[in-house]
Amino acid sequence: MNPAIAGQSTVPDPAAQKQIAQQLGLPADSRWQAVGGGDIALAYRVCGPVDIFVKWMDRKTTDRGGSAHLLEQEARNLAAIERTAAIKVPAVLGTGLVADGQWLALEYLALRPRSADADAGLGRQLASMHRHTGENYGWPTDNFIGSTVQYNQCGDRWAAFFAERRIRPQWQWLADRGAGLSVGCQSLLEAVYRRLEDHQPPASLLHGDLWSGNAAMTDDGEPVVFDPACYFGDRETDLAMTRLFGGFDPAFYRAYESAWPLPAGAAVREPVYRLYHLLNHANLFGGHYLAAADRLAGSLIPNRKR
Repeated sequence: MNPAIAGQSTVPDPAAQKQIAQQLGLPADSRWQAVGGGDIALAYRVCGPVDIFVKWMDRKTTDRGGSAHLLEQEARNLAAIERTAAIKVPAVLGTGLVADGQWLALEYLALRPRSADADAGLGRQLASMHRHTGENYGWPTDNFIGSTVQYNQCGDRWAAFFAERRIRPQWQWLADRGAGLSVGCQSLLEAVYRRLEDHQPPASLLHGDLWSGNAAMTDDGEPVVFDPACYFGDRETDLAMTRLFGGFDPAFYRAYESAWPLPAGAAVREPVYRLYHLLNHANLFGGHYLAAADRLAGSLIPNRKR
């Protein structure tokens, strides 16, 4: 069963707002102002002497998705990126559970769309972050890509990690829903292994979900990233995600390549990395994402009859 969360949270009731404010050391009557957020959690600007950004998921949504610690994992991922001092992220101010749900409090940042200069800076900074490496591929705990669980049991072979921890679960969740691919699981995994079998990259710290909507800049032009799905893996996966949905200036890629050029074969591996995110979107949203994932999966199989 695909453990993605369906639906969106409801507004935290006044009692929950007071509990969260108390845990953050804010006045109990702090004003909560709804702001734009994603499909998973609701987002608020809590106004006070210093404004705070709060994400909220109610108990009903949490229980339905089996994701009682989704926002806690997000906090840990943000902290991991912050420790590198490579890219700015909103500072984590607190996270916790109250009777009605879970919350995450972050530094409130006034953000705006990125300029070409900001994207160039982000490219250099991402290359710097990728130089922070782990001993193995994976992460200390499972976490979430959007609202879908991301399995992170560590491994020392990149091809096996990506095939078994990334592609296989996504394929299986689609099959369990009766919306599977026209490509069989074993055939697809063999194609993934062929593309990656000779590739043993450094286990770079990855953002993990780096599409254009998860990056912005401050009023003074400093790049900011958020909503990560961190693990240690091939840095090329972050670059592949940026290309999948567009939205990054060519200056971003030039700056990254100048700071740390990609190795030979990156273009051959990129479709495999894009497939992971298309499969995840197919599981979350279906529709044209499923068709796109099916086409891409089929293109990876040599001599496949259509």
